[in-house]
Amino acid sequence: MLLGETMSTNERDLIVGGQAVIEGVMMRTPNAYAIAVRKADGTIVNTAAVLPKWSDKVPILKLPVLRGGAVLLQSMGLGIKALNYSANEAFAEAEGAKAAEMQVALTPAVIEGEGDFAGLTGAMPGLFPVPTKKRSKDELKKGATAAAASSIVFALIFQVLLFIAAPLLLTNALFIAAGWAKPAAVSSVSTGSGTGVSPVDHAQDAPATDQPWYSRTWTSVRGYLHPVRPTVGFNLIDGLIRMSFFLIMIVSFSLLKDIRRVFEYHGAEHKTVFTWEKGLALTVDNARPQPRQHPRCGTSFLMVVMLVSILLFSVIRFDSLLFNFLVRIAFIPLVAGLSYEIIRLSAKKESGAFFKTITRPGVWLQNITTKEPDDSQLEVAIEALKESLKLEPKPAEAAAALLS
Repeated sequence: MLLGETMSTNERDLIVGGQAVIEGVMMRTPNAYAIAVRKADGTIVNTAAVLPKWSDKVPILKLPVLRGGAVLLQSMGLGIKALNYSANEAFAEAEGAKAAEMQVALTPAVIEGEGDFAGLTGAMPGLFPVPTKKRSKDELKKGATAAAASSIVFALIFQVLLFIAAPLLLTNALFIAAGWAKPAAVSSVSTGSGTGVSPVDHAQDAPATDQPWYSRTWTSVRGYLHPVRPTVGFNLIDGLIRMSFFLIMIVSFSLLKDIRRVFEYHGAEHKTVFTWEKGLALTVDNARPQPRQHPRCGTSFLMVVMLVSILLFSVIRFDSLLFNFLVRIAFIPLVAGLSYEIIRLSAKKESGAFFKTITRPGVWLQNITTKEPDDSQLEVAIEALKESLKLEPKPAEAAAALLS
């Protein structure tokens, strides 16, 4: 590849993405990935490997929508694997460490990367268990699969409770309390004259003096749990509550010193990707002036997910609160797949108004989730990208020019 200011179409197609990890960066190219970590003694260690695509083994996963769900699941596993590796290396020489072998690391997935969303590793905020002391290579290898699987299960349960169950219940209760529920949803408690009465009002009209306090409390709660058939307005409020939870979590995390370090590496990752996309040599001097906010960061993906969810669940809806909850879980792959296709199509015209519109909220949010990195952090991100590029299929002469 020439070291000029532009890249050819084929070179441009080599889209890279990444993820900030503990004291390091994971970079992913179309066919490989690499993780670089700064150890306590100042040295940089890395690991890299070819990353087969699931769609190569299961051709049906190349189909639109299905490929998005497959990319998301594979990227989640890779992201957690990168977190475990980085924690193992970063804590390897920590003096006086007496922490348990596993602890929860608050790692919001918004630090995930940009690219063809093959670089998106996580896409859902959550808590991921990572090791806090050095383990042998054999032990690390044996436990890698189990650790990744348990981490994904733990993260998914957390996401379901915080970002699906809680917003749905709160929105349902809000509609009941405000009297916004459609009459069909509350017909079972209608008066004899046919006038709709909300479950809350009905519960309040019932004699309560003979009931113990806990029975009265449960009766009131049951009133708010009466199912409301979701509408566009219902799903809009549900999405806003979900996004509010997400923003509160991200802002809270940004106040933690350790997470701020991760956000700095997030900025280093973005600057390195920009350097590659502009066809510049991968050096600290070239990466330093680049923006730290990238339009294809995972935060933009999350915004599209929210919009797709609002529209999809306004069409697929039930009068059962339980069914509405279950369908939101069952359709996570579908929502991810549709969102992936929207981003994928819009990213082909990055200068277009649609792409700029859907990515702008994510770019704004990156003012929180990225911080200005120092040169040592840029060095780590650059090494990760270089190591991943080395494993890309030939012809490699173009990439070799940038690696010199």
